[in-house]
Amino acid sequence: MPDITFVDHAVPVLPAGEYVVTATQTITLDPVPFTATRHFTVSGDRFTLPAGRVTAVFPPDGSLGDHHNVLPHVILDRPTLPWERSAGVTGPWLVLLLFTDAERPAPSVVRLGDLHAGPAYYPATILEAHQAPDDPVTVIDVPRGVLEGVMPPVADLPYLAHLRRTAGAADLSVVLGNRLPAAGAASSVHLVSVEGRYGPGGFDFGTGDATSQVRLVSLASWRFACLSEDQTFATLVRDLARSGSPYRLADSGDPHADPFLRLGYVPVRHALRQGGTTVSWYRGPFATGPVAEAAPTATRTSDHLLCFHSEVGMFDTSQASAWELGRLLALQSTDFATTLHDWKRRRSQKLLRTRLEPLTGYPLIVPDIDDTLPGTVLSWLTSLAALSGVPLMYLIPDERLLPVESIRFLRMDQQWIRELLDGAFSIGRLTAGDAALDHAYPLPVSIPAATGALIRSDIVAGYPGLLVDGYASSDTSAPLPLIRMARLTPNILLCLFEGTLTRLDVHQRPESLHFAVELPGEGLFGKTLRDATGAAGPALPLLPLGPGGRLPIGELAGSMSTVLGVSPFGAGDFARQMIETAERISFLGS
Repeated sequence: MPDITFVDHAVPVLPAGEYVVTATQTITLDPVPFTATRHFTVSGDRFTLPAGRVTAVFPPDGSLGDHHNVLPHVILDRPTLPWERSAGVTGPWLVLLLFTDAERPAPSVVRLGDLHAGPAYYPATILEAHQAPDDPVTVIDVPRGVLEGVMPPVADLPYLAHLRRTAGAADLSVVLGNRLPAAGAASSVHLVSVEGRYGPGGFDFGTGDATSQVRLVSLASWRFACLSEDQTFATLVRDLARSGSPYRLADSGDPHADPFLRLGYVPVRHALRQGGTTVSWYRGPFATGPVAEAAPTATRTSDHLLCFHSEVGMFDTSQASAWELGRLLALQSTDFATTLHDWKRRRSQKLLRTRLEPLTGYPLIVPDIDDTLPGTVLSWLTSLAALSGVPLMYLIPDERLLPVESIRFLRMDQQWIRELLDGAFSIGRLTAGDAALDHAYPLPVSIPAATGALIRSDIVAGYPGLLVDGYASSDTSAPLPLIRMARLTPNILLCLFEGTLTRLDVHQRPESLHFAVELPGEGLFGKTLRDATGAAGPALPLLPLGPGGRLPIGELAGSMSTVLGVSPFGAGDFARQMIETAERISFLGS
């Protein structure tokens, strides 16, 4: 992982707002000075955030996990954003608030000109030149009694935003929450504006009582659930190994069927061309071991690829299904089919002219043609070779092959892929001559020896930023090239690597570096600090949790400064001590 530097803040050279520039010029011979005044606006995000401004959140949106000791945070793509406006005191103008389900406010959309209208308190606001009263804005109205329990005090505010600088990447700003999620419950998080809402005495809640509503502008929000300890990321991934077995169905006890089952075949219904029905064997592109390869052919119909096993009286439809599927997918892609058919037609004309012109002449003008496939055709076939667009039922023909909360390691059947591509390339192949011509032009698409894994688990849905790395050995400095990683369904992940996989690492994105504390006892929290080298250092004295799981951030930062002997102690120092690395779980092959 590249080095990460935490910086206290990144104050813009010219904060957002209205500006006036006046220039005066005095000439010695003219006693009247010349003066020019210009007005301009530095616009910036204020009441809304553009799509994509939020690059990551933690805990992930919609995730299920044990986050009870984690402070939520949001990562923004503009490094100066939290300091482009003023809260009224030292600190960012953006604050991250966490609400339990019982406190959860309902967002609504109002006109910008109506922000301070109605029963909910919002101070009068002067709009800037680029803002209009009819602009929509998302707000949440929160009872004052609830908001007093979650809004950070003045002493905490400077530590709740910092700059994250990573080698080789753009700077990012991070806004940190100040409250731990409730265990065993769902939580909602809102990134709100507190521009001008703070004074020396704290946040301006208005003059109402505990039940009166206070309005906040919500710039982003998400939800997650904090479940029991057996739902942590590490536990969920480790549990996948408990159901580990080859990618095949269990033996049936039938001596004729079991040899097929052990190779990954499953029985499927088969509608015969003559109108009858039967049960045949089928295996998709994933095998449990090496597969015998046949010489490449240019097949005209899928029937030629059916294999009948007389000893069991059943067909093997695997390669025939792959060929027919490739043809259907090609016909479905009209651009691909049209381009390929046109190229084949011009290829035939060129060969015909080459053969007839020296003998009898050739009256037609045939444009020259490159023998290589058009780039769009080659790109489509390459994508198909990585199983892009292949329906799930062809990949996993029986749900029992991949039970819930399981991982299955597999090998790509190159012969199946070869027939899939040949089926797609068969567009325009009608006669034996067409087949012979296609056979003389082998496809220039590489079909690598690939291995990989299928994962079916809640971690796929609960951790959208999940990463999987494959290695041929224990040497993690040389990962296997990734052919494809795709979510086939919300909870099924396919990972294919070029080469032989012997180690698979499942981990979260670097953005999933998170901020956490230790909870050794009821109502108390602590933190093991890092020394100057990054190694584990002294532990802080235990501190009491605030009401509702709120951390006394200012007091915590002061305790860190005292124990480490570091002064001044800023938001970057605080983030460095609070950060926890993303978890990584490895599966090793035998």
